[in-house]
Amino acid sequence: MARYETACRLASAVHLVRSGGCLVYPTETLYALGGDGRNPAVAARVQELKARPARKPLPLILGDLDMLPLVTDAAGEGLMRLARAFWPGPLSVLVPARAGLPAAVQDGRGLASVRVTPHPVAARLSREAGCPLIATSANLSGGSPAGRLEDLDPGLVRAVDLVLDEPPFPRGGAPSTVVELREQGGAPSLAVLRLGAVPVAALEAAGFLLEQGGENS
Repeated sequence: MARYETACRLASAVHLVRSGGCLVYPTETLYALGGDGRNPAVAARVQELKARPARKPLPLILGDLDMLPLVTDAAGEGLMRLARAFWPGPLSVLVPARAGLPAAVQDGRGLASVRVTPHPVAARLSREAGCPLIATSANLSGGSPAGRLEDLDPGLVRAVDLVLDEPPFPRGGAPSTVVELREQGGAPSLAVLRLGAVPVAALEAAGFLLEQGGENS
């Protein structure tokens, strides 16, 4: 019965995403607020619900590496090396956004932040909805991210269309590490824009040179 109930709730969440709704759902690290990352109206609503400044683009997650062309047409060897080493996992990479993605998921240079999630529920939601999911932390801008249901902001919970609370629940801790891949001449290097769940040592061990990063977008 529990498995049946989980399947029904996930099916409802998939329908909601396809219909342009917004929901809270679990990821490998924290609860996320999101919906269809290709839908400008969804992105605008997520920004409004979170009171997130428009200058801060919304990150995306995918359920499978095969879905990467939904986000970028620029999947070079450097990105594939990162993907083989760290995906699925909590490493977000800035990539040139595919034409047509909402401005709210791109920075001023046209880059989008994306990762492939290892969380089985989040990954299945993305795969079955057939889209990248917006995956900003489920808290009001400036507030603390939530790793437990009881830590979610009550106002945010009331404002979304669904809270998908299926296990496994987020393990908490640091959010994803955010990097920008730079491949101009010589070996590809990484700028670490936000240090999180993937440590610098792991990036270096994978053979990437590290540069000093800029402000996280």
